[in-house]
Amino acid sequence: MTTLEPLGYSDQGGRPHGIQIMVYHEHAYIGQARYGGFSVIDVSNPREPKPAGFVPTAPATLNIHLQVHDNLLLVVDSANLFSIYGSMEAYYARSMEGWSTSSFGKRGEDFMAGMRVYDISKPAEPRQIGYLEVEGLGIHRLWYDGGRYAYGSALLEGYTDHILLIIDMNDPTHPVEAGRWWIPGMWRAGGESPGWKSGRVALHHAVVADGIAYGSWRDGGLTIVDVHDPAHPQLLAHRNWSPPFGGGTHSALPLPDRNLLIDADEAVLENCADGTKYTWVFDVREKTNPISIATFPVPSDRDYCRLPGKFGPHNLHENREGTFQSSETIFVTYQNAGLRLFSIANPFRPEEIAAFVPPAQNDRPLASADVFVDKRGLVYMTDAVGGLHILEFRP
Repeated sequence: MTTLEPLGYSDQGGRPHGIQIMVYHEHAYIGQARYGGFSVIDVSNPREPKPAGFVPTAPATLNIHLQVHDNLLLVVDSANLFSIYGSMEAYYARSMEGWSTSSFGKRGEDFMAGMRVYDISKPAEPRQIGYLEVEGLGIHRLWYDGGRYAYGSALLEGYTDHILLIIDMNDPTHPVEAGRWWIPGMWRAGGESPGWKSGRVALHHAVVADGIAYGSWRDGGLTIVDVHDPAHPQLLAHRNWSPPFGGGTHSALPLPDRNLLIDADEAVLENCADGTKYTWVFDVREKTNPISIATFPVPSDRDYCRLPGKFGPHNLHENREGTFQSSETIFVTYQNAGLRLFSIANPFRPEEIAAFVPPAQNDRPLASADVFVDKRGLVYMTDAVGGLHILEFRP
């Protein structure tokens, strides 16, 4: 019987608001939803994780997402957009109109916009060695699993919202832009007009496998883009299921060995006010014609819509190089429903095989955010308000 056994917990040195997590050489790097920076946690003893450091950024800046590969740590700098939207409901419902960097103060002092590159050959002592500054308000999320290129979602001058930015990492001390791609209608400075009437069309992030970028565009759905030539990305397919479904497409996971793609829609409002959100299974053997063949079962062990917080998918374990990799066992954080494991041995009939719902922390609704699974089967799960949980995965 597949189980998830709790091992350890950390409030991350009094900074429990964690979003994305990467684990490398017995240290966890956690992007923070608050505090303006990222945390380093020593997880060499998974039963007693210990804070090992905190790296700050500029005041009106968020470091919520990061990537690790081969002694390099990439960290986003993004202006804190929540201060402009005014509410979480508005943030998820629409793109910003008429935004200006001046709203955030002086670049370099009040806010930063770009990507930091750190040397983590000494894991507890990240040392910044490079920086990519972008015009606009910064980068939301990254994908980098080695190789020459990183892939970011960037809010650049002249665009309605975040687009795909391809970054050349040939010299980590001097990363540079290699290309960009967006859904037609997003480039206002180029005279384009959005073809959609409502919702927020913005790249959350893209995951790249074998030169193909699988992008999740919130209310804009899924794109499959050929990025073999970074300077000239080519759209292969665009699918959007919002409406009739609720949008919020958030996290893609390609499974190239099976010609499958998993894509999760984020629940963004409490008490299911934005409807039921699903994790989808696509057959992508023909990249120009992805076909949805199933959805994961919705957790039903409790009436999560009636509980405080958001109920629905958020992030997936991404099968990164050097981590636990499986094309059948899929880890999904489910916000107030904790962590869920699914088997897609039969991709037409996904099954839930294990779950872990931690106790809420700090008198706040549970908000399980990200999951990272190492080669040993140790599972690291962040919470947007409640700290880091470490579990053991037993197939």
